[in-house]
Amino acid sequence: MSEGVQLTQAETGTRYEVFHTDCPARDVVDHVTSKWGVWVLIALRNNELRFYELRDSIRGISEKMLAQALRALVQDGLVWRRVEPTTPPQVTYGLTEFGQDVGEPLTDLLDRITERLPTRGEE
Repeated sequence: MSEGVQLTQAETGTRYEVFHTDCPARDVVDHVTSKWGVWVLIALRNNELRFYELRDSIRGISEKMLAQALRALVQDGLVWRRVEPTTPPQVTYGLTEFGQDVGEPLTDLLDRITERLPTRGEE
């Protein structure tokens, strides 16, 4: 078992070499597991949200960091972005099918943590 973990590339049937520094899958993993990427994916799991709704649902995130996380996740194909031609423009975000697939285990992980974490005050 010398190759390590690898992800399958759907289009060509070739495999990503995720332990190589130039592997494009590494960038996606970095974006998903970034401090704010996880929270964006979980927040969008069951809802389409506008930028400010998303910002308000993720406490502690700045507009700058939310914009950066969304830009990366849209570029990676995990999140879609829809701009309504209004004044000012209304921008809505949601998960693509790929984003739903990636977000599901993150939501499961969060559920497991919150179910097993002792209640505050218990130690």
